[in-house]
Amino acid sequence: MASLSKGPISKGPISKGPISKGPISKGIDVVTFGCRLNTYESEVMRREAESAGLGALEGGAIIFNTCAVTSEAVRQARQSIRKARRENPAARIIVTGCAAQTEPENFVAMDEVDLVLGNEEKLKAHSYRALPDFGVNDTEKARVNDIFSVRETAGHMVDAIEGRARAFVQVQNGCDHRCTFCIIPYGRGNSRSVPMGAVVEQVKRLAGNGYAEIVLTGVDMTSFGAGLPGAPKLGRLVKTILRQVPDVKRLRLSSIDSIEADDDLLDAIATEPRLMPHLHLSLQSGDDMILKRMKRRHLRDQSIRFCEDVRKLRPGIVFGADIIAGFPTETDEMFENSEKIVEECGLTHLHVFPFSPREGTPAARMPQLRREVIKQRAARLRAAGEAAYIRHLATLAGTRQSILVERDGLGRTEGFTLAAISAGAPGEIVEADISGHDGARLIAAPLTARAA
Repeated sequence: MASLSKGPISKGPISKGPISKGPISKGIDVVTFGCRLNTYESEVMRREAESAGLGALEGGAIIFNTCAVTSEAVRQARQSIRKARRENPAARIIVTGCAAQTEPENFVAMDEVDLVLGNEEKLKAHSYRALPDFGVNDTEKARVNDIFSVRETAGHMVDAIEGRARAFVQVQNGCDHRCTFCIIPYGRGNSRSVPMGAVVEQVKRLAGNGYAEIVLTGVDMTSFGAGLPGAPKLGRLVKTILRQVPDVKRLRLSSIDSIEADDDLLDAIATEPRLMPHLHLSLQSGDDMILKRMKRRHLRDQSIRFCEDVRKLRPGIVFGADIIAGFPTETDEMFENSEKIVEECGLTHLHVFPFSPREGTPAARMPQLRREVIKQRAARLRAAGEAAYIRHLATLAGTRQSILVERDGLGRTEGFTLAAISAGAPGEIVEADISGHDGARLIAAPLTARAA
């Protein structure tokens, strides 16, 4: 499953609601929920919708690119759609993304929605040209095809990622695995990879437009290459990008499945300083029985050993992870194994998900824990993650760090640690000395800024 960042950076549900921009009169507003892949695809959608003429509509158009990873993510999307309609009564509202793909009928039933598009349809201009008139029946409102019939992923080219200091590049889509808690394969389809040449070309384009940091993203990114000629793996792609695009100053990976990490990827981690020393792992649990019931492909000892081995290759590398609290049948002892793995793997950036049953998944039919137990366990995991993060902040005091400025005096180190910095424009890399931290971010004293 994709990492899910672009929900909250350090904790909480994967999807965060958008900041309301208030009424619009013309133009296209794209509201993005969920993962980095959605962020990238939103730029493709904006371009395709513009070419279809939506930008000229009186009252404007609002496109919601939804997330389905939790029921809370879907609830937030529905809430935002209703608010958008209240603030923009004349706008055309289009809903797409994973939630629209997995439960189109629920969005079709919303009076606020004019059109529902599937994950494949959202990337094509003709889908937007088919925007129906107001008052159409439900069958005309939905254009959602069978996502499992999609066999290829095109290398869509974008020139920028609006409002972002770093750029995201899709390398893969879909997932062939069927974790018992996950609805995402039904929203994204089976795994398919973007041809390596198209990925390299997109990275060149974004680096040439001034992006100092490129983030590779996908739904199950470490499965990259299966089905492509020669079946190249993720490590080969990383090395090819770094060799053929010398303008890329920082290359970052989104979530990976450590059990699929190939030898070239490990070698790149050890030898390529432009590959950022930060990996976000799709762990999900620290207990072997729960991992088996989730249908994960790794065991706890394999995760611990992976972190130990990679630290030997790249001392100082930073690990984050996704962990689910309160999975069905999880006992106190099983939960404690998840709690302990935070320290055993040396995790510092934790995404904690209180288990939320998704209709249509096997886990939703398993014996459920009480909501108060799930909430308590999630709170304990977050507390463990916050304590680990503060220890990590303390270890960086007195060091010198390269910080990519994001916005409002904030940036990220190479290890993806948040830092307060008073110099540099968004997108610039600033060298800084770290004087300490305030419990949430590093305090950075800038030396000199160098243009991205």
